[in-house]
Amino acid sequence: MQAGIVFDHVSKRYGDDPAAAPAVDAISFEVPRGTLTTILGPSGCGKTTTLRLIAGLESPSGGRILIDGQDVTTLGPSERNVSMVFQSYALFPHLDVLDNVAYGLRMSGQAAAAARARAREALAGVGLVGYDARLPSELSGGQQQRVALARALVLQPAVLLFDEPLSNLDARLRREMREEIRALQQRHGLTVAYVTHDQAEALAVSDHIVVMDQGRIAQRGTPQELYERPASAFVAAFMGEALLLPVEPDGPDGVRLGPLRIACTPPAGPAKAAVRPEAWRIVPAGQGLPATLRKRAYLGSGWEYTFDTALGAVFVLAADPRQVLAPGAAAGLELPGPGVAVIAAP
Repeated sequence: MQAGIVFDHVSKRYGDDPAAAPAVDAISFEVPRGTLTTILGPSGCGKTTTLRLIAGLESPSGGRILIDGQDVTTLGPSERNVSMVFQSYALFPHLDVLDNVAYGLRMSGQAAAAARARAREALAGVGLVGYDARLPSELSGGQQQRVALARALVLQPAVLLFDEPLSNLDARLRREMREEIRALQQRHGLTVAYVTHDQAEALAVSDHIVVMDQGRIAQRGTPQELYERPASAFVAAFMGEALLLPVEPDGPDGVRLGPLRIACTPPAGPAKAAVRPEAWRIVPAGQGLPATLRKRAYLGSGWEYTFDTALGAVFVLAADPRQVLAPGAAAGLELPGPGVAVIAAP
């Protein structure tokens, strides 16, 4: 698959101090054409700087950036055929919805009638038929986000960029909008780079994820690869909850976690098991890892349990709401396989 975006050892350094850590440190990755890649990481990791480098809003200190095979490293934003959807929506408050969407077309020299016709088509594509004459102040947050999305799509960009697009929405709207963004991306075959700090959002919308830490790429891969096979303690902890427990070697094809054996190819040196809460299976006392239930919480779809064990406190998600244990109950814990990764100890 041909690459839509290529970063080739791209760096970005602010200021003149050569000893200062770069915001982006010689990173390389690709966003395949027609796919959605999320750049994920904590605040200050360099993800927004990376997005601004794609958009041409920042100039790299080193390396090359290619879009659809063209070297755009020295080109400005208007020369890159890239559209960006901002966290703040950035709608013009004095323009109605139709003119907001048509604005970019008008600035590029398109006739008013043609621009407004294309803007209506874009609004229909995001479910806003009949909203032409409304002002942004008359729209909900979700509707404003759809207008911002239509304004970006109407330009038919080679690359569409999202900078924390759902952070201003409540939980229900975030879920709805991420589904709409994903559906639009797939329907139009868009090449999308998407920045967020929300792991659940990244897992839900992405074909690929690039996890960043302190200006560098910690790991990249599919959502399933990063969740099930994290390469480090940082990635394991950042891609959802994971309990990190020390393990001992048990031959060339496994490690031992207390009384439990985990089949794997152990890393050289000290290692830990990154165990997801849903990986544990609760079994009768006398089997597996001895455990005593300390506390519980009902979720509707299941239970959250915290057990005391010889390994310390263990957090367990039990998907079956009928599997009810009372605090103080004795049980055993086993690890059937999925949801466990053995990594080098930090």
